[in-house]
Amino acid sequence: MYEHAPHSRFPRSRRGGRHRAVAVVTAVAAGVMAAGALAPTAAFAGGRPDSVQSSLNKLVKDDGMPAALASVKGRDGRTRNYTAGVGDLATGAKVPMDGQVRIGSNTKPFTAVAVLQLVAEGKVGLDSPVETYLPGLLRGDGIDGRNITVRQLLQHTSGLPEYVDTATILDGATRYYEPRELLDAALAQKAHFAPGTRWEYCNTNYLMAGLIIQKVTGRPLGEEINRRIVDRVGLRHTYFPTPGDMSIHEAHPKGYHQEADGSFRDYTELDPSWGWAAGAVVSTSSDLNSFYAALLGGRLLPAAQLAEMRTTVPADEVAPGVRYGLGLMSRPLSCGGVYWGHGGTIPGYDTAGGATDDGHAVSITVTMIPGDAVKQHVAATVDSALCR
Repeated sequence: MYEHAPHSRFPRSRRGGRHRAVAVVTAVAAGVMAAGALAPTAAFAGGRPDSVQSSLNKLVKDDGMPAALASVKGRDGRTRNYTAGVGDLATGAKVPMDGQVRIGSNTKPFTAVAVLQLVAEGKVGLDSPVETYLPGLLRGDGIDGRNITVRQLLQHTSGLPEYVDTATILDGATRYYEPRELLDAALAQKAHFAPGTRWEYCNTNYLMAGLIIQKVTGRPLGEEINRRIVDRVGLRHTYFPTPGDMSIHEAHPKGYHQEADGSFRDYTELDPSWGWAAGAVVSTSSDLNSFYAALLGGRLLPAAQLAEMRTTVPADEVAPGVRYGLGLMSRPLSCGGVYWGHGGTIPGYDTAGGATDDGHAVSITVTMIPGDAVKQHVAATVDSALCR
């Protein structure tokens, strides 16, 4: 979920049994890699590796990712799924084809769609202040919900401070957090800038968007996202976890974080409440492709609200040429044009990809938070797959 959060913000290993387990995983992982268990698997015509498969192999062999998964939906509607690496470093188990993963900040477009559906229903105003829906809640040093609009939340132009910057939020990945507890961590800081004066990626914006959804609908956020989006377009392997659910329900590769000493910590099971509206959703690569294709194809929003979602501002701090709409990023393609998506990072998993207006879609996941250089390799793979 934390698209720009540095690795040092993530929880450190615990002592005792958990620490010994990490050591065992590291030792077995070394043996697995040495034994050449990173052989590719792919489901595509002829079974011959293509450029996507070759790129996933490099992410594992050269960049040290435990596993990589991809799904490519062609303009002809056909889907090809790919894997490389191992799904479990302790056992050397295969990566499940199109396995479930935590999609981190790819949750934000789901949340934004739910808000924009409420806009279309006349229940929320994009340019109404947050105060309209959550009176008195947003107050702090330079922070006033009367001066911040719903649009500014969805577009990251509110100036709200980042709750992830508070060390206590990431002290334990298995702890449950109430949304208000996360908000209090943000409100303990100063506003970063006056609303509407600049762009800055901030998970607190989507925390507020989730609270607005709940207040307006009178229902839990997860129920609304599942009902309004997941069920509506038939995303059979996607869900918003219920409170206390730390598992991934279907076949999945394990997710890891590499510690400073080189060991791998298993982050597969965690409490995603600290991601909530900004990063809690579990999905698969093919379901993400279906989501973005359905969104761009007008199956989730009326034309007016989809146009608002695609109205962008520069977001060059993500990467040159990137622009941010309402929970949706556009990224330039080397072959011309752009693709629409988001991307997401959460301990154990990093997802990238999106879709073009002509129905071509790509989603790639690696099972460890990558450094900047590896992120560029993943982005280049997405670009190559969409341009070929």
